[in-house]
Amino acid sequence: MWKRLKSVAATVAVAGVLLTGCSEKDSSSLSTPTSTPPAPSQSATPAPSARDLARAQIPDQQREQVASLMMVGVANYDQALDALNQGVGGIFIGSWTDENLLTEPGRNIEALREVVGRDFSVSIDFEGGRVQRATNILGDFPSPRVMAQTMTPEQVEDLAEILGTGLAAHGVTVNFAPVVDVDAWGLPVVGDRSFSNDPAVAATYATAFAKGLSQVGITPVFKHFPGHGRASGDSHTQDVVTPSLDELKTYDLIPYGQALSETDGAVMVGHMIVPGLGTDGVPSSLDPATYQLLRSGDYPGGVPFDGVIYTDDLSGMSSISATHSPAEAVLAALKAGADQALWIDYASLSSAIDLVDAAVTSGEYPQEQMLESALRIQLLYLTRLEQK
Repeated sequence: MWKRLKSVAATVAVAGVLLTGCSEKDSSSLSTPTSTPPAPSQSATPAPSARDLARAQIPDQQREQVASLMMVGVANYDQALDALNQGVGGIFIGSWTDENLLTEPGRNIEALREVVGRDFSVSIDFEGGRVQRATNILGDFPSPRVMAQTMTPEQVEDLAEILGTGLAAHGVTVNFAPVVDVDAWGLPVVGDRSFSNDPAVAATYATAFAKGLSQVGITPVFKHFPGHGRASGDSHTQDVVTPSLDELKTYDLIPYGQALSETDGAVMVGHMIVPGLGTDGVPSSLDPATYQLLRSGDYPGGVPFDGVIYTDDLSGMSSISATHSPAEAVLAALKAGADQALWIDYASLSSAIDLVDAAVTSGEYPQEQMLESALRIQLLYLTRLEQK
């Protein structure tokens, strides 16, 4: 992809040179021995901006544009190749994924990149502790809680850089970590996945972890916005409700201001129902009000966010799957404001692309909104290149 980006930049630059050359030639032909007009002012053609370069990489066809907003779990090389040939913007390495996809020459992620010939994301859940994958390949790291209790923020940043180096060496580009949830109630689903029950401590350590990943070109993803630490249960198994939005603003949302102002991280939106935020009874991941809150930074210490927003898994968690098919959930999340929908049911990929493509054609999912998300995805690829 980088060669293609340089080609775009070179084309713009050459055009500028040709235009400048023509101006000089025209000026010379107009001159006479007795009257020499002042030379026309010449200014260098501005280099293309990151948005220009990113926009040039958005696929031409609407179906491929739609597919670029999808990240689907894959079991092996063949599924990954099929998904990428359908245009998906990312694949997800789960606990069930054949680890040979990380290591086998000719059938690993490096081979996929050579065959596909375009950029795409490869994501994983690697928080440390009880949520980490392929530890025999990628290493065994302590839980976030242990990190915060036994290490300085600088040491955590160094540790995350080591982790990120291993991820990058095996083709991974996006890590769905760190957890920014503040562990107020000791929920089993959160627990030691959280750095602390103190929002300030959680913010400091999550930010350090994210910086370490970013230094080696791995995109960190802060989760689970707007906060799972005080939910009523586990969204994997049931609908869950948090305290009201006003209460979240005094506690759960605090770490996001520091994290998003000090890093280039992305954000994952969870499936919690938040009273006072959007439509009653609708999970955050499907509610436009959640995305508007994140984009605006309208919470204490918040900053406006224009980076990539992912959903939590839309097919394997009861809080969504009990009421939506994977394709329906993907469409609902993208319409609500997600940039990239994540789900693990590979078999539903084609139907999800079909449904979202039809929604764009009908106007149900505005084309302008879809293209803005496609642009953010391409900008993310550029950010990774700059970090390497």
